[in-house]
Amino acid sequence: MDSGAQGWQLAQINIGKLLAPEGDPRVQPFFDALEKINAIADASPGFVWRLQTESGNATDLEVAPDPLLIVNMSVWQDAESLFDFVYRSGHTPEMARRREYFHRFEGAYQALWWVPEGHRPSIDEGLSRLWMLDRYGPTPQSFTFKARFPRPGEETPPVDMKPDPWCIGNA
Repeated sequence: MDSGAQGWQLAQINIGKLLAPEGDPRVQPFFDALEKINAIADASPGFVWRLQTESGNATDLEVAPDPLLIVNMSVWQDAESLFDFVYRSGHTPEMARRREYFHRFEGAYQALWWVPEGHRPSIDEGLSRLWMLDRYGPTPQSFTFKARFPRPGEETPPVDMKPDPWCIGNA
């Protein structure tokens, strides 16, 4: 695992539409787990930054007219570090429960892209990467773990990091 070779880091966004607002018993276990999951991310090798407000997470940010749409964004040293957090840490069992808390999404709900080291993407930038993924499929500007593109300037072909099948698309 390299650490930001050539001055690039990996940004990610994922969004979801909650089944109910915070405080509703249908989604409260999700909110109850946030502090623990964020602590795992913060302590993970390769973690750089995550979007958060004074509450310590980003669930109270209004990113769309629908108040049940929430966003998560972070930056990592490399794709392997983010992959390990998502699929090989205490985050994984919580992610496996997402259908208990979120509606199925009709488009891309997660996108990855390379950013210059030190860059902190805006919510609009992240949402535009989701739009690009929906519109054009995986490209060097917006991709997935299933079709991961190399850092700018690298000449390697896209890589399938082989995420668990239940984690891909609307599964």
